[in-house]
Amino acid sequence: MFDSLSDKLDLLFKKLRGQGVMTEDNIKDALREVRMVLLEADVNFKVVKDFVERVRERAIGSQVLQSLSPGQQVIKIVHEELVALMGGGEDNSLDLAAKPPVAIMMVGLQGAGKTTTCGKLAKFLKGQRRRPLLVPADVYRPAAIEQLKTLGRQLSLEVFDARADQDPVDICREALRYAGLSGFDTVIFDTAGRHQIDDFLMNELARIKEVVEPREILFVADAMTGQEAVNVAAGFNERLDITGVVLTKLDGDAKGGAALSIRAVTGRPVKFVGLGEKLDALEVFYADRLVSRILGMGDVLTLVEKAQSVFDEKEAVRLQQKLKKSQFDLEDFRSQLQQIKKMGSLESLMGMIPGMGKAMKQLQGAQPSEKELKRIEAIIDSMTRDERADHSIINGSRRLRIAKGSGTTVQEVNQLLKRFSEAQRVMKQLQKLGPKGLMKGMGRKMLPF
Repeated sequence: MFDSLSDKLDLLFKKLRGQGVMTEDNIKDALREVRMVLLEADVNFKVVKDFVERVRERAIGSQVLQSLSPGQQVIKIVHEELVALMGGGEDNSLDLAAKPPVAIMMVGLQGAGKTTTCGKLAKFLKGQRRRPLLVPADVYRPAAIEQLKTLGRQLSLEVFDARADQDPVDICREALRYAGLSGFDTVIFDTAGRHQIDDFLMNELARIKEVVEPREILFVADAMTGQEAVNVAAGFNERLDITGVVLTKLDGDAKGGAALSIRAVTGRPVKFVGLGEKLDALEVFYADRLVSRILGMGDVLTLVEKAQSVFDEKEAVRLQQKLKKSQFDLEDFRSQLQQIKKMGSLESLMGMIPGMGKAMKQLQGAQPSEKELKRIEAIIDSMTRDERADHSIINGSRRLRIAKGSGTTVQEVNQLLKRFSEAQRVMKQLQKLGPKGLMKGMGRKMLPF
């Protein structure tokens, strides 16, 4: 989503780094460019004006003008103010400390991904050892109730049994009472949306709020809608006094202005961001981490957290032992591919490594694509267990069978086997050389992409 904004800020920062001396005039010129970049990214005009003014006040101080690297000081100020703009340093955790069951209302316009976000949030809370109940309170959108029930089945979570002919307020009242009697500690209410704010919708949401007394009212905003999402968020906040925001579709290709504006306009923290359609594609929002991604500085902390949530420690030890004994086979490699896929798209993962996002753009297709990884996995899936354990037994007829079974060509099968053999050979050599050899070999191609 932030590719265009990142590229333009990167060009501007390159100019600033090259400045040997900074004066008030060239600081003003730089800030004029910052202003244009943010406006082009669809950031709210008032938000841009206030942001640039704060940066200007800090940048014309003696700390910058007398610094040995004034350009770097300005970059540092822009970074810090962007973090502050998006709520860095404030507590954006869910308020779940009340006596259970704790009510969470999910509100927003139709099409923002509210129902799917309910499922994602329920999965997140389940991972936090809570017992959530999902409540379908949208009786207007066709199949909305069934959609939530389907998500519940996928997540092995209970969904309150509601019908489309019931009053939404009655559904919520009964669901809250049922949750208290059945031992649920959290209740997530999927409320109705509209294509735009109207009095009927807001009055219904206000009645639900009065009945369930929610600790959290989370506004679900589609980040792809730009400034409209900001305006709608302000409207919901005025009528319902929301407690936080969930930004969905942050993996899309919109300009990203809503993500930068919505917290400043509403005064409410962004608590979660949706980064894909999968039910585990919901992340706790950290302003400093997102800003680091925008400015091409990576996000190693989130990458580590994703890896810790996906990779099994015992499995990692087992693979380490197999590597030491040079027994790493195609079965192990397939297992690693599947673990990586659980962490998210390859592009998003690479973007979390400092400098890697820009490097991938420069390579322009030289890096492995999602499609290529799927093809590799399909080839390995078409092998027998014996073939995956010892690929040297794969002769010509076996290669033809594997190619047909995976929908690939014999040449593609040959290429994978050749690269895997080369990777095994390199790993054996590095094992003999020890840690120093491993460091020297880090630049070599060790995976069969």
